[in-house]
Amino acid sequence: MKTEEVISHIESASTDTTEEFKRLFHGRGGLYEGWRHLTVDSIDTILSVALYFEEESESELIEALKEFTNSSKYTTLVVQRRYIKGAPSEVLIGELSDTLYVVENGMKIKLNLLSNKNSGYFPDMKKGREFVREHAKDKRVLNLFSYTCAFSVAAKLGGAYEVINVDMSKGALSTGKANHALNNIEPRGISFLPYNILKSFSSLKRKGPYDMIIIDPPTFQRGSFEATKDYEKIIKKLPQIASEDCILLSCLNSPDLDSSFIIDMMQEWAPSFKFVKRLENVEEFASVDETRSLKNLVFQREKL
Repeated sequence: MKTEEVISHIESASTDTTEEFKRLFHGRGGLYEGWRHLTVDSIDTILSVALYFEEESESELIEALKEFTNSSKYTTLVVQRRYIKGAPSEVLIGELSDTLYVVENGMKIKLNLLSNKNSGYFPDMKKGREFVREHAKDKRVLNLFSYTCAFSVAAKLGGAYEVINVDMSKGALSTGKANHALNNIEPRGISFLPYNILKSFSSLKRKGPYDMIIIDPPTFQRGSFEATKDYEKIIKKLPQIASEDCILLSCLNSPDLDSSFIIDMMQEWAPSFKFVKRLENVEEFASVDETRSLKNLVFQREKL
């Protein structure tokens, strides 16, 4: 696939864009030979580009993206080189607002396109947030590994009467509070707890039981969570903190672990939770091997 073909693909994908986030090119999925290093996102009038490793054609690509930006609705072009230490971002055209946010199904999430890695928004989790919003009405929700609390915003917009967000990062929780304010959500009935989840189950149990539980951990975070050995610890605790008909959304974003990793552990350690389905991934994030892509697994607790 040549550079001009990539630009043509981006141009075609951008014809129906609105202020809402849309991925225009997802090279990471491996569907476009020679372009696994590239993603391009539409964020209202911003074109956001990420480069995951260096290629000889990079300068040619950048020039082509500049030309496309100047001839399109986009007023800003941002490029992040994730292969360089610190993953620096560069605004090549236009400028970025200090109060930047992304829109997803009308929901607003604060965005930092100049951060060293994560922007504060994970677009591939859109279907998971849709599911939570559709099923959260009148429920007490436990949001584990909440990060900037996008699941919490979705739950409250869906009518949840209480949401408890848990994450070790006080900075992420602070952004989470700002995300609720951005969506004009009353702070009553929302908690932001800077806990180490693996050491806090007694406290979480006292605040339960929970009608919906979301587990969305990092695959590997040194010193805090490693999916291959720590996910099991959470699953073992579920029966103690869940209501009788609890809905569970269990997320896994490891290319080396498939759905059976979670499903088998659930059958062994929390058999009252029955597997319902794996949510479809966002169409624009299609992968050559879906078993290696994001897994959003839904379980429903039933009486044994």
